[in-house]
Amino acid sequence: MQFLQEKVKLIKKEEPVMAKKNPEDIPVYWFENSDSVSHRFHFESDGHLSMKVVDDARPVPQKMVESFLNKFFPSGYPYSVNEGYLRYTQFRALQHLSSAALSVLSTQSLLFAAGLRPTPAQATVVSWILKDGMQHVGKLICSNLGARMDSEPKRWRVLADVLYDIGTGLELVSPLCPHLFLEMAGLGNFAKGMATVAARATRLPIYSSFAKEGNLSDIFAKGEAISTLFNVAGIGIGIQLSSTICSSMEGKLVVGSILSVVHVFSVVEQMRGVPINTLNPQRTALIVANFLKTGKVPSPADLRFQENLMFPERPIQEAGNVKVGRALHKAVKPSEVQKLKEVFVEEKFLLSHGKSCTDMVLEHDATGEDALRGWLVAAYAKSMKNMYNDPDDIILQDAYDRMYDVFSPFLSQVQAKGWYTDRFLDGTGTRFAR
Repeated sequence: MQFLQEKVKLIKKEEPVMAKKNPEDIPVYWFENSDSVSHRFHFESDGHLSMKVVDDARPVPQKMVESFLNKFFPSGYPYSVNEGYLRYTQFRALQHLSSAALSVLSTQSLLFAAGLRPTPAQATVVSWILKDGMQHVGKLICSNLGARMDSEPKRWRVLADVLYDIGTGLELVSPLCPHLFLEMAGLGNFAKGMATVAARATRLPIYSSFAKEGNLSDIFAKGEAISTLFNVAGIGIGIQLSSTICSSMEGKLVVGSILSVVHVFSVVEQMRGVPINTLNPQRTALIVANFLKTGKVPSPADLRFQENLMFPERPIQEAGNVKVGRALHKAVKPSEVQKLKEVFVEEKFLLSHGKSCTDMVLEHDATGEDALRGWLVAAYAKSMKNMYNDPDDIILQDAYDRMYDVFSPFLSQVQAKGWYTDRFLDGTGTRFAR
């Protein structure tokens, strides 16, 4: 017994003395499991949070898909973007694939027309040199149309690719008339210069329509990553085509036409998927027409497929056939200006009924709310005029009273659906000041 007691004392003497730990020195970490993946999260001494994959039981294909999404889609996809982003991205990839391949073929044709005989690889290198000259003139001219692009970014994005294909087409057929090389190359670069400005100017409002959590920069960066990836792939396809099927002029014309059709189709389908939520003349008219027909306001995602991409200025009969942008002295007779001001005393718009349409002239500081009010009055007045034979001033007054009764719940629906009503984009429309 005495032997055991001495042994215990000896062990206690040999035990190291442990310093009392500060709670702040104890590492803070935890594990999270999600989709067959276990992560260990750990706070470093400097407060930085680090993460390490402890166990990953996912199959290889799933890992590859998620890696692709992380590199080429915004963080948190699909919950961090608005509806339609996947459709937009799919056709954007196809657009860049076809345009890059078409660019290689057109550049090779230009070099042949200039009397050179390049290899397919040389065409991709020299293409950067041939974009100068008239291209800058096209950029300067197109830069003056920025306000119209704000109002109708979808239309101008489609027109940009049509202009690009026209310019590329001129380059493609240049070997058929080598004596007009400078003219063909100049016009082609002029069209492509305008296309470049229009495409870049409309990029921001299109990306903005998908931003859902203040993540515009992330969406922009991932969109450019997709463009770069498929541009490189398209150049590779173009090089392969130029040395095989497109080694002859006939092959270039056939394949070039197909690529051009695919290119334009892709951008049209892209724009059909973009849910822009700012008010312009066409979207305002469609909102009013849907409200009068169903009593409900469509969301930007619902309305995107109803938009006319090529002729957005065409009046919509169900919304009063309203046209915006004419000068006051052209839209309203001088003798009627005072009468209209008496009807719309506190409003920032004036309406004038014509034979085929209703002109609406806005004040310089009119917002989207003002445009919606004017559109509702015009729509109600149009329907009343078809039913009654009262004078225009009486019809306008009755239509205004009717608008006043429904506008508050109507505006609440518009804002609840995500529409921005603090501004109205009417392009280069003329406005007046009292």
